[in-house]
Amino acid sequence: MGRKRRGRPVHGWFVLDKPLGMTSAQAVGKIRWAFNAAKAGHAGTLDPMATGILPIAMGEATKVVSAAMDGKKAYRFTIHWGEERDTDDAEGQIVGESQDRPTPDQIKDTLPLFTGLTEQVPPIYSAIKVGGTRAYDLARSGDVPKLKARLIMIDELTLLTCPDTDHAVLEMICGKGTYVRGVARDLGRHLGCLGHVSELRRVRVGPFDESVAFLLDKLEDMGHKGALDDLLLPVEAALADIPAVPVTGPEADRLRFGQAIRVQHSVEGTVYATAEGRPVALAKIRAGEVRPVRVFNL
Repeated sequence: MGRKRRGRPVHGWFVLDKPLGMTSAQAVGKIRWAFNAAKAGHAGTLDPMATGILPIAMGEATKVVSAAMDGKKAYRFTIHWGEERDTDDAEGQIVGESQDRPTPDQIKDTLPLFTGLTEQVPPIYSAIKVGGTRAYDLARSGDVPKLKARLIMIDELTLLTCPDTDHAVLEMICGKGTYVRGVARDLGRHLGCLGHVSELRRVRVGPFDESVAFLLDKLEDMGHKGALDDLLLPVEAALADIPAVPVTGPEADRLRFGQAIRVQHSVEGTVYATAEGRPVALAKIRAGEVRPVRVFNL
């Protein structure tokens, strides 16, 4: 006899404005429990010291988590000059100090060197695997991992303000795999003053930004009113940057059974098929032939 599945079939996105001190796994657990959802996952880890946008997928939305994670991300962060730390954030041990401080103009002049396609060595306290073991586990055991530089894309890196000589507040728009802590570390080294991230907030993940995010207080308030589902965005909210291809009812049935269909459409590549305003499948289209990749059971 099969194991009984717990929870109800909730489908959609809850965009959490994650509070300070909470892990991403704890956030998913709390949201899943609040909605009594059978299945849930997040679109991009946020460290406990970071706040901001954490999109949480439930039900069929978990099938398009990668689409959200592949989108551009935006961060607002504060660099504390004068100290480099082993974690590249405020929680680590000081491994280097400097009395030098950069001027706002020096910071601005340096930022173009860090934009575009560039290389970055990830922080040693990261989830990257080295020989099957997470880098942060190796670092915590005293076996400092040697990580290779990886190509990253930083679209924009802007100095917002310098509240005092010890701090600078920046905003960054970047692609997948970019470490804000690494940017702060490398800026500090390049400027000769050293530095680490003292505050970090994610303000966008793909199509999800602060305008659609909710604090935990809102979740609790709506829960008391029995209106939690009103806070959900539809499954296709994560597919805003992917072309939609309308199909007929019979064509939708074929896609749901894993069969290819032909359509009159000029788009090539990844699309999502819709029927009667509802997503049917994430698919690949080539020369008018649509082949399903992930089928939605909605």
